[in-house]
Amino acid sequence: MTIAGGGAQAQESAPAPGPFDTAVFAAASKVQTKVVAWRRDIHQHPELGNREVRTAKLVADHLRKLGFEVRTGVAKTGVVAVLKGGKPGGVVALRADMDALPVAEQTGAAYASKVKTEYNGQTVSVMHACGHDAHVAILMGAAEVLASMRSEIPGTVVLLFQPSEEGPPAGEEGGAALMVKEGVLNDPRPGAIFGLHVAPGEPGRLAWRPGPMMAADDAYEIKLKGKQTHGANPWTGIDIVSMAAEIVQAFNQIAARQIKVTITPTILTVSTINGGLRYNIIPEDLTMTGTLRSFDPGLRKEIMARAEKAVASISERYGGSGRIAWGLPNPVTSNDLALTARMKPTLIRAARGDIKDDIEFITGAEDFAFYQQEVPGLFYDLGIGFPPGPNHSPMFNVMDESALEVGVRAQALTALDYLASVAAGR
Repeated sequence: MTIAGGGAQAQESAPAPGPFDTAVFAAASKVQTKVVAWRRDIHQHPELGNREVRTAKLVADHLRKLGFEVRTGVAKTGVVAVLKGGKPGGVVALRADMDALPVAEQTGAAYASKVKTEYNGQTVSVMHACGHDAHVAILMGAAEVLASMRSEIPGTVVLLFQPSEEGPPAGEEGGAALMVKEGVLNDPRPGAIFGLHVAPGEPGRLAWRPGPMMAADDAYEIKLKGKQTHGANPWTGIDIVSMAAEIVQAFNQIAARQIKVTITPTILTVSTINGGLRYNIIPEDLTMTGTLRSFDPGLRKEIMARAEKAVASISERYGGSGRIAWGLPNPVTSNDLALTARMKPTLIRAARGDIKDDIEFITGAEDFAFYQQEVPGLFYDLGIGFPPGPNHSPMFNVMDESALEVGVRAQALTALDYLASVAAGR
């Protein structure tokens, strides 16, 4: 997911037209009606991570008709497609994520989701509350554009339609980490990878920052154990509810008072506290979960150490016990500096000058970072208007669907321009 930085932006002066611009702009305009229809269809039929069966079939059927070499069932439900151009050259990858979220939609759109399913043992509503429906439709549109220009492509394009960016169900692997583990970047090996994310913002504006752009995400779980007792006599037991409250305050102090806040944004949040069954019984066991968001590896290690010390010392002082366990880390999404500078003119042309290349740090996380650990990558945001709610809200939606055409142009042109530069030896 992503939460885009805002701010005013002057129009960038247009660079010289590229060799593929005329064809890409015309083809993107031609496919726009299909992209809108695909997006609405996927929005109305959302699927949670590792369960994107219908979406994957829609994608695979479309790509096979276009002449791509298609593999399905990758990293559970992922689709990998290869288009070999008519000219020899390098390899480039484009990525779109496919999964939805356990959110009950409140947009009121004619194509709003009414889907319910099982998630981690609960019946939940399902919604594309983070715009992955748009990502899939945009890349399907870019695939059609690229297929129409196949004879002119100097190299190979690999499309990655990825499951479970938001995280797999409990007890399962998934997402970009599993895609990489299963070798999607190995044969053929791309020299670069590009991805986008829709976000509230001026319609059609492309926005990014060089270097670290989105935070690393470390999920954690804290298990506390005390001594159950009557709520009227807390002194006869070990009050783990008070213990949990003190840990929340300690975490807030760590993030705000114990580390140098001027380096990069660093956030330590407690998101859930679960324990107890009755209003007048202090429970014996309690579980807390939350997230650490960071950009600096040194600060990340320091905060983790301080959090572990706080849990141990507070629980010991109460006479109970506490343990914090960290989940699989999601790395910082960091745009390769050389690749970002190289592709800036392409993005300016794709957006007709409406870009912002110095957005603020985004404390949301993105597993696109796993690809960037393997090959140079560039990740950017696409403004889709201003919905009543942000990403992950039940009110999130693509407000201006004309922005999707910009996304198609950006995906197609980044692939083509990158391959052209490789062929030219740049």
